[in-house]
Amino acid sequence: MASFFQGVIENMAIFAPATETKGAEYSEIYNEHCHRIYSLAFWMTDHELAAEELAAHTFLRAFSSGTAPSTEQIDQAFLNEVRELTVIGNLTLNSPISPELPSIRGNVKRVHLERAVVQLPATEKLVFLLHDVEGYQHERIGKLLGITADESKFGLHQARVQIRELVARMQ
Repeated sequence: MASFFQGVIENMAIFAPATETKGAEYSEIYNEHCHRIYSLAFWMTDHELAAEELAAHTFLRAFSSGTAPSTEQIDQAFLNEVRELTVIGNLTLNSPISPELPSIRGNVKRVHLERAVVQLPATEKLVFLLHDVEGYQHERIGKLLGITADESKFGLHQARVQIRELVARMQ
């Protein structure tokens, strides 16, 4: 995976105008964030090649300013790329909440959880991944997605409820 992105970045001449020191700095930034961005891209696309392309475009966008991007700038570049694929920012507020959720604490298979996460609406999926997987706070998620922290909390709740429902149906 890393060699794929590294090749894309080098072939796109991102480092060409940079000095050797700046190229090393960019490489370090890339290595620090490549796994996280690819993982998020994979969850958003559910397809390896599409995830690689999304992640590569994210880094191309992040490095295009000519300055070393911060984590927030890389996150924003990722969200801008995702926005080109799907609508982000509107929570699915009309998803029905089951009055009685079956208990799924028993033998939940990882594949069921993975399939459930992939089936979430885009915004809920991003909120879930950024909060529960990446550990972002709701204020940061809200700022990235252009929603309030309370909407982020509600989106996380909706995502968790939908995951429970989907996993229960798969068992």
